[in-house]
Amino acid sequence: MSHGAPLFVGNWKMNKNASQTRSFIEAFVPLADAIPPHIRIAIAPPFTALGSAAAALSPSRRVALAAQNVSEFPEGAYTGEIAVSMLAEFDVAYVILGHSERRLYQRESDAEIGAKVRATLAAGMTPILAVGESLAVREEGHAVAHVLAQIDGAVGALDDESAAQLVIAYEPVWAIGTGKNCDCERAQEMALAIRQRRSAFAEIPILYGGSMKPENAAAYVRMPDIDGGLVGGASLDPRSFADLIAGAVAA
Repeated sequence: MSHGAPLFVGNWKMNKNASQTRSFIEAFVPLADAIPPHIRIAIAPPFTALGSAAAALSPSRRVALAAQNVSEFPEGAYTGEIAVSMLAEFDVAYVILGHSERRLYQRESDAEIGAKVRATLAAGMTPILAVGESLAVREEGHAVAHVLAQIDGAVGALDDESAAQLVIAYEPVWAIGTGKNCDCERAQEMALAIRQRRSAFAEIPILYGGSMKPENAAAYVRMPDIDGGLVGGASLDPRSFADLIAGAVAA
């Protein structure tokens, strides 16, 4: 991996309340301290647990805080939404945007995701842009074109300086939470296509997500254009998440 320090982000989705989050952090931080310090680690708890997570993490800067979404609007009459300024209060470093579950259930468009990316960048946080194809698109042979169209639709208008601040996570929809894995070679093919889409992506972290586990993480990060993982279920247990990161790094 030659694109900066590896990054592993635990996306907890709609799991763990505030007290469970504190318990996780108490168990996880000592394990994370044993991982080489150049490896970047972040967790993305639900919004209701961000405050307790920030408080529990405050003595240690080893683990960064991420959010699972954000509004494109700075404030106002947007019931149920969360503004970037609200995340900043908790020292959120990363924001996951464009996850396939939000594209599916909340009908988020590339244009809306792009607006959220710009709001996140303007607030000094790092967007993690999630992209990926369905099984039908993959089987039709259009996976690469589909993913690149998602990227172009969301961040194609960004200038190079802004585009170089992104993290992009490739998550094939058919492999998320299904136990099915996109094999390493196909994941690398996609990561390379993303990196080559524009010169500004030459050095950004590209993550793989989709049923990444302790037993398969190393195989992905051995690929030359995959720089870490956006981890779902395996990040919910502190030992599992630590083992995944440590094993991937050691390999």
